[in-house]
Formats: sequence, structure tokens, C-alpha cells
Amino acid sequence: MALDPETVRLLRRHERAQRRLPGERWSPTSPIFTAGSGAPVQPSYHTHRFHKLVAASGPPPVRLHDLRHGAATLALASGIELKVVQGTLGHASIVLTADTYVSVLPQLYHDSARATARLVLKAVRATNRKLGKARDST
Repeated sequence: MALDPETVRLLRRHERAQRRLPGERWSPTSPIFTAGSGAPVQPSYHTHRFHKLVAASGPPPVRLHDLRHGAATLALASGIELKVVQGTLGHASIVLTADTYVSVLPQLYHDSARATARLVLKAVRATNRKLGKARDST
């Protein structure tokens, strides 16, 4: 899994803290997040804790799985190609990814239209400069 530098920095800081815990038997194959006993944290704990944090912070109810959709939506909105998002999510078909996140695609269409127009206008300006130079030399 590809991670950004800031996430890597935070995970390394967490790892250093884990290594310093008394009685901790850290190894490169140890789970990243552990219970107080050093055992892997059960997935149900993350779900339970997430729901408690959401309830305490006040947003509308949201499922932990919704974060996956949010991450994919943000990736698409930031211009990441659909094929990359498909691979990140582990979807077997790009059609599933496109169908699931089609609500993001209208913004991408607008972004694409603006980028294409910039490219065309840049070419027009370059052509006009060439034509201007050709007229000046005759």
C-alpha cells in the first residue's frame, strides 16, 4: 500500500513509542496497533471505538466503511485516475469503481474541460506568435 510521507512519519513515531513500552516484544512482523497486552487489536474494537468517537464529535451517524468511500471520493476529486483508485480499493473491475463513484465524475468532467481549453488556448497563442513573426519578416 502506498502511503504519503506524513502518514509514514506518524507510523514511524508510533513504532518508536511501541518499542519503548516496558515489556514490549517488538518485531518487524508485529501488528502496528496492539492492545495493552501486545495482542493484535480486534477489528470489532475499532468499529466500536469509531462509533463512540463519531457520537461524541457530533456529525451525523457514519459507518467506518464510509471512510473508504470518502477516501476514494477525495482521491477522484483531487484528480487521481480512476484506474489508480480501482487498484487502491481492490476492485476487480473499473466499472464497479466508476459506477460506485459516478457522483464525483461530473467535477472531473469540468476539470477536464478546463484543462483541455487551457491546452488549446496555449496552442492558439503559440500559433499566433509564429504567424506574427512570419508577417513581420515579410
